[in-house]
Amino acid sequence: MGVSGSGKSTIAGDLAQRLGWPMIEGDDLHPPANIAKMTKGIPLDDADRKPWLETIAARIDGWRQAGAQGVVTCSSLKRAYRDILRAGHEDVRFVYLDGSYDLLFGRMQHRKRHFMPASLLQSQFATLEVPGPDEAIAVSIDQPEAAITDDVLKELHLS
Repeated sequence: MGVSGSGKSTIAGDLAQRLGWPMIEGDDLHPPANIAKMTKGIPLDDADRKPWLETIAARIDGWRQAGAQGVVTCSSLKRAYRDILRAGHEDVRFVYLDGSYDLLFGRMQHRKRHFMPASLLQSQFATLEVPGPDEAIAVSIDQPEAAITDDVLKELHLS
C-alpha cells in the first residue's frame, strides 16, 4: 500500500516471484469510470473507491477460502479502506511503502503508460492516513528495489 509512484507494483511483483504466490494488480480492477476520472486529473472520492475496494476484498477472500496466499497492490490510503480489504481477518497484512512527496513526484514525472498523472500526487498525500504499527509494517522506499523487497520479507518473517 502507499501513494501512487511508491513502487507497489514493482515490489509486489518481486515479492510474488520470490514467494511463488499469485499477484493481483489492484489498478487493473478499477472500473472504467474511475480510470477515466483519474486520467482527467480528477481525484477519486470514497464513493468511487468503495466498489473497487470491495472487488479487491472479494479476491482476497477467495484466496483465504482456498487456503492460498497472495500479494495485492492497492493504495489503501485510509484506515477505512484497509478495513474493507481486511474484512475482519487479522491474517491480511499490509506493507506501507513510505516515501517523501519529492521522491515520488520525481518518479511519477518519468514513468510511462500509467493513467495516474503526477498532478494527483498531492491529493493522494492529502488523503493518506499513515498506518500505525497496529495496521501495517512500514518500509522506506528511499533505497534500492532489492533492499526494499528484502526488508518487506524480513518484516513479514518470510525470509
